Amino acid sequence: MNSNPRQLKLLNTVRSRGSITVEQLAEMLGVTLQTVRRDVQRLADEGLLTRFHGGVRVPSSTTENIGYQQRESLHAEGKARIARAVAARVPNDCSLILNIGTTTEAIAKALLHHSGLRVITNNLNVASILSDNPACEVIVAGGSVRLRDRAIVGEATVDFIRQFKVDIALIGVSSIEDDGTLRDFDLREVKVAQTIIAQAREVWLAADASKFNRPAMIELAKLSQIDCLFTDAAPPPPFPELLERAQVRCEIARDT
Repeated sequence: MNSNPRQLKLLNTVRSRGSITVEQLAEMLGVTLQTVRRDVQRLADEGLLTRFHGGVRVPSSTTENIGYQQRESLHAEGKARIARAVAARVPNDCSLILNIGTTTEAIAKALLHHSGLRVITNNLNVASILSDNPACEVIVAGGSVRLRDRAIVGEATVDFIRQFKVDIALIGVSSIEDDGTLRDFDLREVKVAQTIIAQAREVWLAADASKFNRPAMIELAKLSQIDCLFTDAAPPPPFPELLERAQVRCEIARDT
């Protein structure tokens, strides 16, 4: 494709953010909405971008997540802001469940100075991080280890987590669709996450802005099952209305 410098900059901006609104692109690039829409249409026609109502995102599969190492570095700054915002709300002396994901791993790092925590996790990376906190008890779920990201999944994991009732579940997801459905890619992972939600008094979802309007295959939950959403940018339409309708508190982690 023979793109001009503006279109290449637009493409790189979307790739760095995962998803973004047309208005945000126009402001960042210093051009009109009409210009952005023309460029987006051309890039979408070439299969380099995917449009959704009011915005654009990188193309992605509904059946397979991107690799763990790529996810670890993708949106790292936004995930760190989310992690600090979550940690600021987590009280000392409480019980938590942290599930699989690079965002929950960032949260674990932000909890290293908390005291009196009892943390249950099916994420060996989270367990390794929090084991450096002597004031935190870490309980690791049993089950099968998924080698690519050190996640623990399977029926044994589900049965293990059912033994507990915790104050807060801190979960990540791969997708938040515009009907308020939370989705992911691995059925075994989804079954564990659904159990985690059921065993928590409050459920906090940590998801960077790239997760909005991203497609994934398997339904994990509905927004109405979430108490609080932590994200790194204002959710695009129609998510503010969906969050309000579902009575989900939304905390946007700003630069500090």
